[in-house]
Amino acid sequence: MSQRKPYAESSEQNQGPILEVLREALAGATRVLEIGSGTGQHAVHFGRHLPHLAWLPTDLAENLAGIRSWLDEAALANVEPPRVLDVRQPVWGVGDVDAVFSANTAHIMDWEGVRAMVAGVGRLLPAGGVFALYGPFHYGGEPTSPSNARFDAMLRARDPAMGVRNFEDLDALARRAGLALRRDYAMPVNNRTLVWHKVAA
Repeated sequence: MSQRKPYAESSEQNQGPILEVLREALAGATRVLEIGSGTGQHAVHFGRHLPHLAWLPTDLAENLAGIRSWLDEAALANVEPPRVLDVRQPVWGVGDVDAVFSANTAHIMDWEGVRAMVAGVGRLLPAGGVFALYGPFHYGGEPTSPSNARFDAMLRARDPAMGVRNFEDLDALARRAGLALRRDYAMPVNNRTLVWHKVAA
């Protein structure tokens, strides 16, 4: 492994369980936008194991070089070059997609960023399109485990705008964006994958 490639242990650990969810959730998809591709590990893993999909990784400009280092080594024909995406922009410029995936982003963004992301997904997806969001979530305003409570406290101590989001708040944003919850998957280490689909106008 090149020393210049970024690496996240959490991505290595969670990509297997997430893949099993995506095999089901994205079975009918053709082109997927990944919001917040981070190191690029997920783009490579999912691109390799879901060859029926065109995968578009995106992130802030400062993370693209690291993503490219993973993609260059993997040389996967179905994974597109990474692009800059700021979810707060009214036009994303990513072309047509029928699915969106994002992992461990909602608790890092401030709430305005989360609102912008979900609204943008709603604008982007066609009827029947899928939005899959992975991460830790609270339910009824309560953490699902002591470890999630500690993680939330750590995030808020670092930046009060961060924090583990409430499922009900996210689902309300999704409904306003024209998305209906299809399934809430339990994942290892107290995480979840929330899957919505775009309802017809």
